[in-house]
Amino acid sequence: MHELDPVISIAILLAAALVGGMIAHRLRQPVILGYLVIGVGVGPYALGLVSDLVLIEAAATMGVALLMFTLGLEVSVTQLRQVGKVGLWGGAAQILITFGLGSVVGITLFGWSVSQAVLFGLVISLSSTMVCLKILMERGELDSVHGRIMIAFLVLQDISVVLMVIVMPLLGGVEENVVLVLALAIGKAALFIGIAVALGLWVLPWLLGRIGGVRSRELFLLTVMVLCLGAALSTYIFGLSVVFGAFVIGLVLRESRFGHRALAEITPLRDIFAALFFVSLGMLLDLRFVLDTWYLIAATVAIIILIKFLVVFGIVRLFGHSGRIAFLTGAGLFQIGEFSFILAQSGVNMGVISTQFYSLILASALITMILTPLSISSASWLYTKFTQIATGREPATEEISALPASEPAQEMKLAVIAGYGRVGRNIAQGLRDAGIPYTVIELDPELISELRCSGIACMYGDASNVHVLDRVNISKAKALVVTFPDPVAVVTTVKTALTINPKLKIVARVHRTREAELLKSLGVAELVSPEYEASFRFVKRLLHVFGLKKADRKQVLAKMRQDEEIVEFSPDEEV
Repeated sequence: MHELDPVISIAILLAAALVGGMIAHRLRQPVILGYLVIGVGVGPYALGLVSDLVLIEAAATMGVALLMFTLGLEVSVTQLRQVGKVGLWGGAAQILITFGLGSVVGITLFGWSVSQAVLFGLVISLSSTMVCLKILMERGELDSVHGRIMIAFLVLQDISVVLMVIVMPLLGGVEENVVLVLALAIGKAALFIGIAVALGLWVLPWLLGRIGGVRSRELFLLTVMVLCLGAALSTYIFGLSVVFGAFVIGLVLRESRFGHRALAEITPLRDIFAALFFVSLGMLLDLRFVLDTWYLIAATVAIIILIKFLVVFGIVRLFGHSGRIAFLTGAGLFQIGEFSFILAQSGVNMGVISTQFYSLILASALITMILTPLSISSASWLYTKFTQIATGREPATEEISALPASEPAQEMKLAVIAGYGRVGRNIAQGLRDAGIPYTVIELDPELISELRCSGIACMYGDASNVHVLDRVNISKAKALVVTFPDPVAVVTTVKTALTINPKLKIVARVHRTREAELLKSLGVAELVSPEYEASFRFVKRLLHVFGLKKADRKQVLAKMRQDEEIVEFSPDEEV
């Protein structure tokens, strides 16, 4: 195919990205999958619509630089602190153990060279932040225990990419002393960081202040772009990866008062170039290779899932969390991440791996990403079934003795709160202010320790387990509040509690109509949708802002409540 005008090539790729992203969105998949798949279609191994690979590589490099730049602007240590030791030490252990096992398997099982096996280990040690965050947000599980652990692991993995790209040149067949080369690379990185910090303290605030004073968005955006790409060029001159420079300058800029504005301005541009980057990655996948070696791809996918699931499951369990939380976390982190593509592409550029090996990694990544939504949505059900098959009894019984339980309250009018996240914490505060006794059931051992130090009655265990509910005297309780974001856990807990105490009043958290109808059929007294309640409060405030009379406000809000009952939950009249 003849060379197209660069503008036409970019237009084709952007149009392809739009089509792929829309299809993925319609199929409830992350748009990154759409970009990758559509890239395969327009690439040289399929339709061959775009042949100017030099131009595409330049655009993809800008996409990588902007991705890492915004990562530096967004990364926060507080996200790691939220889950304590499992977030920091557990996340680091997950990267190291997965890397080690991946390298060993690559050498012993597949017979790859050491450099290929090491790169394979690095690639599979990373999971997809984009995929996991999107799924957790859609399921309302960002604040769940497994959700917070997953986020902490993902943040640490993203940070580790910077270290990985520093040592990547060591895989390029360097014949010199490895220790000397590594020390030289670290020294260069430290020197660049020192220069960047100095600029961040004395030059960048002055420069951005002057630009910001002009009150021109175009000049501010142009300045941020020049800083990002200038830092990438500087590290390239230093003999380091352009990714490293973009990340460091983003990290430095984050500490200035202009960090939030820079992130807001650069994000749309980043998304466009990131789309080009992922489309260009898909263009490198050889479909003929996939058809000829499908058995190798299937084996690689199976090994990746097995290694990552077992490592994450074991680490989360080692830090005192329940089997269910460990299972959910492992089921969500077994895919290959988007930053793994950066490492793989670097390996191709340095001649460490062949295009066929890259196709193997890309195909495996696509499959693991596609399987992730299905895995997370069915993880709770699968854990219950696996445990019943393995032990012949209900799951989580052993969790009762994992930590000593607080003495269960003996009050006849007791409230039991299942789940002590942000929602459960606020409910507990309200009950405390009202003088209503309550007991908390929680799966997070660190939260349990916090509750015990505060003198709050609590039980460590799974609220869906009959023995745990017995220990908190659910048969004598007046009400049960279920705050879990996981719909399967909510339904299981409700069924178990009503089996013990059919007269129990249950207030449950719900997100989707399907679960709402099921819970209503079980006899749940009240369902609460956080999304709906938030919208209700918004409308209530807005009506007040626009000066509607009190009677009119009441009428509008009553109509809103009535519509919600009819359309979404269809509750009984007396509720």
